[in-house]
Amino acid sequence: MTDKPVAAQARDLRTYRHFDLLLAIFLVVLLISNLVGQKICQIGPFVISGAQLLFPITYIFGDVFTEVYGYAASRRAIWIGFLANALLAVMGLITVWLPPAPGWPNQQAFATVFYQIPRLIVASLVAYWCGEFTNSFTLAKMKLWTGGRMLWTRTIGSTVTGQFVDTVILVLIGFAGTAPASTLAKLAASAYFGKVIYEVAATPVTYAVVGFLKRSEGLDAFDYKSDFNPFHLGTH
Repeated sequence: MTDKPVAAQARDLRTYRHFDLLLAIFLVVLLISNLVGQKICQIGPFVISGAQLLFPITYIFGDVFTEVYGYAASRRAIWIGFLANALLAVMGLITVWLPPAPGWPNQQAFATVFYQIPRLIVASLVAYWCGEFTNSFTLAKMKLWTGGRMLWTRTIGSTVTGQFVDTVILVLIGFAGTAPASTLAKLAASAYFGKVIYEVAATPVTYAVVGFLKRSEGLDAFDYKSDFNPFHLGTH
């Protein structure tokens, strides 16, 4: 029972039909969520950033990568996303700091979109890395505990842990000392529960996507023999 999933997971990811496309979409969503995060929106009584509309989707992708292709595939996607995020942040800073050409009137608008406070860049990168790996690890382990049954328990369970780690780290590194602790606690709680509810509501979509991919790829990876070290970049 366990040999088939492990052997399938060890294949070169490029041999799967949909992995590269999913990885590309994941990266696009991740990068766009950083670019639109500057916009503060009001939807009814709720005030949210543009990033809150998109960033939780990256956790859904993390669930799909781990559930279908295994922890090693998710680890690869997380690292590529981390490097892409870091490159976007660094290039944003460099291009904002470069002096604008005489007569170019859009420096302030450009800075509004692309400039991020270095402290928030560090907070965002650390929170993303820790949160995504927590999400993937939790889902992979819960899949073993449940024998692959009850997908909803691990998609929700991994979201609960991953988003908690992401939110707490982001608030602590990004905003500690800038506001009273009670205000930061309310900010963290609001962001956390909003993201969890978002992903719980998306559970039917996750079910549909996971079911399609498992049938199409002929794969349902179980991480019985996987190395869960996030710094191990092999295929197991």
